[in-house]
Amino acid sequence: MKRIFGMITFLVLIITLNSANAQSFADIKFEQMDHNFGTIKEADGLANYTFKFTNTGKIPLILHGVAASCGCTTPEWSKEPVLPGKTGIIKVSYNPEQRPGIFTKSITVNANIPKSAVVLTITGDVIAKTLGIAELFPVDFGQIRLASNESAFVKIKNNEVKTDTIHFYNPGSSPVSVDFKIIPPHITIKTIPNVIPPKSKGYFLVTFNAGKNATYGYVTNRIYLSFNGDKKYDNFIKVSATIEEDFSKLSEADLANSPKIEYSSRTFDFGEIAQGKKVDYVFKIMNTGKKELIIRSVTASCDCTVALPTSTSIKPGGNTELKVSFDSQGKVGMQNKIITVISNDPGHATTVLRVTGTVKR
Repeated sequence: MKRIFGMITFLVLIITLNSANAQSFADIKFEQMDHNFGTIKEADGLANYTFKFTNTGKIPLILHGVAASCGCTTPEWSKEPVLPGKTGIIKVSYNPEQRPGIFTKSITVNANIPKSAVVLTITGDVIAKTLGIAELFPVDFGQIRLASNESAFVKIKNNEVKTDTIHFYNPGSSPVSVDFKIIPPHITIKTIPNVIPPKSKGYFLVTFNAGKNATYGYVTNRIYLSFNGDKKYDNFIKVSATIEEDFSKLSEADLANSPKIEYSSRTFDFGEIAQGKKVDYVFKIMNTGKKELIIRSVTASCDCTVALPTSTSIKPGGNTELKVSFDSQGKVGMQNKIITVISNDPGHATTVLRVTGTVKR
């Protein structure tokens, strides 16, 4: 009996101690869990707010980590334990640069508390800053500043004419006129106005006439500029487009009897490649349609990659090979190269093949 009584007493003591220990913990209480910055100006830079908290538990409070939901928000906090009854802070900085409009960001606080992580919230509305000339026209050609020095028409049909504009500004105190050099037949460019007054804006009107270009696929040209009669053509505008065949006038019967391009695969991984080594892979191209398949253009995304079809004309039911060679000279690490094929298949005028690999030193 005494032994049983002793065991019961021992168990009661263990339970009591465990209960007491379970009730000894740290806890955290914030003065407020969210903060609204209201309206802030992008031009004013960082917006800061400090969240204050108290350790309402019975042992020191330790913040294991404080993480923000966005890289635009940076929290700072003391790494020292906060004793029971004492206070601490978490300072939060929000960067509004290039983030106009309403925002809501969360800050997650992990600590040695019995409940799950605590989430704080900041909100506000950013008023965009007024952009200066250098920001509106970042490309500096000396006499004028441009919003961009590239006109990209992306995809254009082989009988299509498209226009684009490149805006500019004359920051000087004298008028500026512009001359152009090396303009291909399929591109025209005009300066509007013809003479740009000082402290004034204007634009280049760029016209791309794909019907005057006999090629297909990606084409790019450089248009060189000089100013005020000076024949130093030191600056250029890049004009690019991907020319595809226009199938819009084909009837349903034409489409049903059209060529159809198929591939044995569209991707290939070379695996590990020794630096300086050249590797090859052959894609098989098949014509499963009812008319002759013509490969209009094959281009690679890098000079290190060459893609050559055995034949550019494939009869119905026939096939050809597209040999892709990758030169790893000067390359290192993961490589991802794209081969773009333009054909007369109305359903897949443009298809993309991909070769990958990892170049080892």
